[in-house]
Amino acid sequence: MSKSKVHIMTCLILLMTSIIAAREMPPLIEYEFVWSDEFNKDGQPDPNNWTYENGFVRNEELQWYQPDNARCEYGLLIIEGRRERKENPNYRPGSNNWKESREYAEYTSSSLTTRHLHSWMYGRFEMRGRIDTRLGLWPAFWALGVQGEWPSCGEIDIMEYYRGMLLANAAWGTEKRWVPKWDDVKKPITDFNDPNWSAKFHVWRMDWDEDSIKLYVDDELLNTVDLKETVNSDGKNPFRQAHYIIVNLAIGGTVGGDPSNTEFPAKYEIDYIRIYKKKTRPIAP
Repeated sequence: MSKSKVHIMTCLILLMTSIIAAREMPPLIEYEFVWSDEFNKDGQPDPNNWTYENGFVRNEELQWYQPDNARCEYGLLIIEGRRERKENPNYRPGSNNWKESREYAEYTSSSLTTRHLHSWMYGRFEMRGRIDTRLGLWPAFWALGVQGEWPSCGEIDIMEYYRGMLLANAAWGTEKRWVPKWDDVKKPITDFNDPNWSAKFHVWRMDWDEDSIKLYVDDELLNTVDLKETVNSDGKNPFRQAHYIIVNLAIGGTVGGDPSNTEFPAKYEIDYIRIYKKKTRPIAP
């Protein structure tokens, strides 16, 4: 047999082998875009995408949440924390409720949410942003389930930061009301070995499917949450339901630290938030 015929036969064998192997391979998985906010229009954030939390909300935080502290500018969503006094209309002298016992808030900020507007179950959630890492500041990009009270609704902290630590967490319910079980990871930002880390934009990502939640920063895997373990005391798994997004800049509170020596205003800047769904594409025979 001539060398040319041998070459042709070899090519045909390789081609047939690759076709057979391709048929035996599982379907390729890719992501398709389903939603985003790019924050490219100056002014107030798009009301079709975002509503606001108001007043004192959680964790005995110091800020009063209000829409005025959020704006879109230069292609960014800017959430601004300010040191300014705000009268508490719910003030009740002598109250044991922290939301009512303070006559004033000494700080203001914003917390934006897609609740009642947009929610998603599974997929890839991405946020590119720059966070202020000074003491007393507590920025977050997180998600809560649409059904059930906290923590039985399921909480996913795609990005949370305070007191030098970057967190990647999930929480769900226990037998005690309002007492969560956590799967959490804390990473000191000094571990990135970059003295300019806080001055840069970074990409936080969640890849979430029926088996696990994987949380990343700049493609570095921080935490993998096994969804076989995330079952509430009532037997329900809160991470098998749709979740909505919250982005906020908290100040102080139970873990945020003392902001009294931090210079304000402080900014949490978000370039975009994007949501993708997994798409199953069979390989053609």
